[in-house]
Amino acid sequence: MTPDEILRMELRPVRERHDDPEIDADLDWKELHPQARNELKALTPENAEFVALHLAMAARLIEVDPERAHQHAISASRRGGRIPAVRETLGLTAYTIGDFALALRELRTFRRISGSVDQVALEVDCERGLERPERGLELARSIDRKKLSDVAAVNLAIAMSGARLDQGNAALALAELEIPQLKPDTAFAYSPTLFLAYAEVLDELDRAREAKQWRERADVAQSALDEAFGTAEEAEEFEVVTEYDEPEAPDFSDFVTADELPEEADVEQLEVAAESNAEDATEELPDEPVGDDKAPKVGE
Repeated sequence: MTPDEILRMELRPVRERHDDPEIDADLDWKELHPQARNELKALTPENAEFVALHLAMAARLIEVDPERAHQHAISASRRGGRIPAVRETLGLTAYTIGDFALALRELRTFRRISGSVDQVALEVDCERGLERPERGLELARSIDRKKLSDVAAVNLAIAMSGARLDQGNAALALAELEIPQLKPDTAFAYSPTLFLAYAEVLDELDRAREAKQWRERADVAQSALDEAFGTAEEAEEFEVVTEYDEPEAPDFSDFVTADELPEEADVEQLEVAAESNAEDATEELPDEPVGDDKAPKVGE
């Protein structure tokens, strides 16, 4: 390599140019989850407000415009790369657009700096997307299942079942789904998805009659949930009231000043900073109010 080539490499920007997408005029800062806002106290007020707005935009757009949501997540990561919620959001948006390598890296970093295993199912799916189902299964087996919520346990079981199907082993794929949450006579929010996954594997095993029964159970469970809680469209019409005391306007005055990372910081620098700052980057919040997610019993 010539001296000129070495010099060009040294002067090359660490990251490609990124233009921050616009923030919607009607964006309400309260759309950002309270836990995420709490984590942002590790940033300066200016950076905290910038990151909060882009995270809120990513959350608003992820289901309707994943590409645009991902651009907002990138913007947030450039000023808040050591914040767990930022790494999680960047991982989620990368997953939605099919960038499994980036999603896996970000979700792995999120798990490391936050201690949360809530997104491990997506990590397994990313390994599948990268055509490495065996790595996904290895990761899943390394997780302490006692730390998983019921929803996370179901998602992980479905991801592991998919990995077994990738390997051509439908029998083991079915076994992965035979978890305590597979209750045919009770409807939880996750039940229809779990029942349908179980039915699809039964089809792979040429057990069509049983597969039909589980699809019917999924329909019954969904109907019971809709009757108890309303459809997703109807639910959007209700105002959600939490136990958090919200200020009248975004208040970043009490945010703890922290050393800012340069906007062009290398990803590895961000990960090192994330690990070193993880312990003092967050404060405890009370658990969110949890309603009774169990629907009325449904017929067999």
